[in-house]
Parts: sequence; C-alpha cells; structure tokens
Amino acid sequence: MPRIRLDLAYDGGGFSGWAAQPGLRTCQGELERALSTVAREPVRVVVAGRTDAGVHASGQVAHADVPDALGVEPRLAHRLSRLAAPEGDLVVRAVRLAPAGFDARFSAVSRSYRYRIVAGPADPLERRTAAHVPQPLDVDAMRRAAEALVGLRDFAAFCRPREGATTIRHLRAFSWAQDGPLLTASLTADAFCHSMVRALVGACVRVGEGRLGLTEATALLEERARSPRTGLMPPHGLTLVSVGYPPDDELAAQAERARARRSADDVED
Repeated sequence: MPRIRLDLAYDGGGFSGWAAQPGLRTCQGELERALSTVAREPVRVVVAGRTDAGVHASGQVAHADVPDALGVEPRLAHRLSRLAAPEGDLVVRAVRLAPAGFDARFSAVSRSYRYRIVAGPADPLERRTAAHVPQPLDVDAMRRAAEALVGLRDFAAFCRPREGATTIRHLRAFSWAQDGPLLTASLTADAFCHSMVRALVGACVRVGEGRLGLTEATALLEERARSPRTGLMPPHGLTLVSVGYPPDDELAAQAERARARRSADDVED
C-alpha cells in the first residue's frame, strides 16, 4: 500500500491530546476518521510526536498507509481538513507520497518545540497560547539554567516515567528570547519523553522566580526519578514547531536505528 506523509497544524485547546481515545475528540481520532472516510476503509495514522491535551502544533508530521485508489490529488489536504475539523482547529497543510523507508516517528532525527510565557500582568489576547506568570522573571538566570541543561543526558527528573522506556535524550538547544513581557523558550532534541519540555521550562521558571538556584537546577540531572522540584508548566503554552528528517536515502536506516533504540518509548510531550 502506498504511504503518504501528512504535514499538520492544530490548536490543541479543543482536543484531548493526539492519541485516539474512545469517546473523546483527539487529533488522531479525527484525522483517522477523515482518512477512513475518503479511503472507504480503516486507515491508521502514525505521528512524529504525540502531544498532550491542550498542546498545539504548527509543524506536526504523520504518515498513513492508504489504498492505491486514494491517490494524492491536489485537493486532498483541504478535503481532509474539512472532514477532520470543520471548526478549523486542525489543518492538513500538505499531503504527498512518502519517500521509500519514511516513518514519521522513527525516521525523525529531531523535534523542536516552543513555549511562550507572559510574565507580569495577564494578556487576554495570549490566554490560549501562552502561560501566565504574575511576576517578572530573571530572564538572564533562566538563560544560564537552560544552557546548563543542554547535552546528552539522563532527564529522568524531568520526565513522566514509562515502564521500559529510556529517559536519556540529547537536548541540542535550549534558549530564551524576550519581547517585553512575552518570553519564548525554544528547545530542540533528538526526541522528548513525556512532559519533558514542560518540566524543563518549569525548572527555568523557578530559577527565574528565585525559588530554585542554578546549582540546584543542574543537580536535578543527577536524580533518577521524576522530581517535583522541576515544576510542570500548563500545556497551552507549548507548540510543536518542527520535525527534522535525514536525506531520503537515509530514512530507512534512521528508522531501524531509532526503532531498535526506542521501541518502548513514547515520543511526546
């Protein structure tokens, strides 16, 4: 069966997360329903990173194996968007035939997230896509904490535990930008385990509030279990902005390596 790649964006506020759940509106559930309607047979969708309830995406990637008769005609993306989310809160931006060996989850080599915070007086225009912290934060201290957390490390203190899953991740970049009261964290890693981004941001916020010292924040890396000292930021400030893949001729090999290394993991936040 042909495999198609789907590039997606969604406002997570109206969904109970990515993963299909009986009786709940989820991104996967609605997209699979739309694809199955068009294909006239059940279709399963595999995603690069499963997002929690309330988490948004501007650059999500998924794949699906579909019958030959479906085709990839120019209006398919629009048709799937309309069927999956008439409200407009999930959009299929592009549909194309996937290269040989492509797996949306296991072929990926990086995921990038953004987390937005309004520090100080609340801004009602940002209430759906930015968390609110009532007091100003020490952004320089937050930047130092972020830099100290970058690297190939065991992030057990920042992850919700899953039996049999590794918490070792390569956090390649973690930075903060400021535009008045709006603070934006940008993070890139080979993959993120469950709740890792929100916990990393939460630890930096505690540093910015003066509730956690820089030494204490970095010492969390020595812990081998989820730590309540990290804090956990609310989901609506988080957006998956991009997923990186290797050149087409390396997709299959990358998928095999990742599958062997992380077969028990859930790549999500």
